[in-house]
Amino acid sequence: MKRIAIHIDRLTNSIVEVATQTTLATYVLPLASSDKKHLKTGWSFDWLGELQRPQRKIFKLVIANEPTIIQGLLSLGDGGDHIIVHLVENAYFNIGKGKKYEGVGGNLFAFACKHSFERDYDGFVSFLAKSNLVAHYEKALGAHRIGASTRMIIETEAASMLVRQYFSPQ
Repeated sequence: MKRIAIHIDRLTNSIVEVATQTTLATYVLPLASSDKKHLKTGWSFDWLGELQRPQRKIFKLVIANEPTIIQGLLSLGDGGDHIIVHLVENAYFNIGKGKKYEGVGGNLFAFACKHSFERDYDGFVSFLAKSNLVAHYEKALGAHRIGASTRMIIETEAASMLVRQYFSPQ
């Protein structure tokens, strides 16, 4: 399992255009076969390879009025009593000081929590973090480290907060 290294820049109501601070409506949708052409370059992870894993579901974050431009990607698995985030990544243009949009990472984690509630897993989500980001995920997502490992879990209360932040009617 890859270690999660996405930076949660800020929790927003959706995603926010950095230049204008405009909040834009988004959708998290299953990745379609027509999206494969957008996965060949510009991504750190091998998303085409991830699509070959039938036990995982891949989702894309898109802006409502730009549905063909992928803002971020998420790979989820079912742990039987929780959702596993295997991979999560911002599009290259949403990383660093010159990024176009903020809130992508938070939006994708909120979707994972929402998916957990929909499966009757009480919002529980686990992931394996890069060691230098454990404290960041504790603060930004309300995640907890499991023992001395870098495996982290988002529990019901924090998951509820993320789902309310991103998926409640505004």
